[in-house]
Amino acid sequence: RYSDAWHVDHFTDPQSVVPESVMPKYAFLLNAKIDGEHIDDLLSTHRFVGVPYTDEMIAEARADFRVQANPDGDWDALVERYPGAVVSNFDGQDDLTEMDALIAYMQMLGTLVDFSTFTPDASR
Repeated sequence: RYSDAWHVDHFTDPQSVVPESVMPKYAFLLNAKIDGEHIDDLLSTHRFVGVPYTDEMIAEARADFRVQANPDGDWDALVERYPGAVVSNFDGQDDLTEMDALIAYMQMLGTLVDFSTFTPDASR
């Protein structure tokens, strides 16, 4: 697992941390502000197509969205709903940006899965 700063550097200028990288730069994400105004609508739509979001998750989506990037906020309810959720000012800026969202996503990958219940398919 890499630090938030490493991810910011990697997405801003991939070759600065992995010289052989062919990944394009995503520095524009630092300036792409997001407010989460419609996140509850998005979660409702996802539930409609089968994602198992609860009524509580949808009702608290905006608050969870904002507090996840605010380590000084009251994030106890977020962590209760999403055990293992990472709370951080991911890109170091005051405003929430697409970079915050991307790094938050990267930092939580694999944290909502109990791998002890997984049995690999030996034929693969």
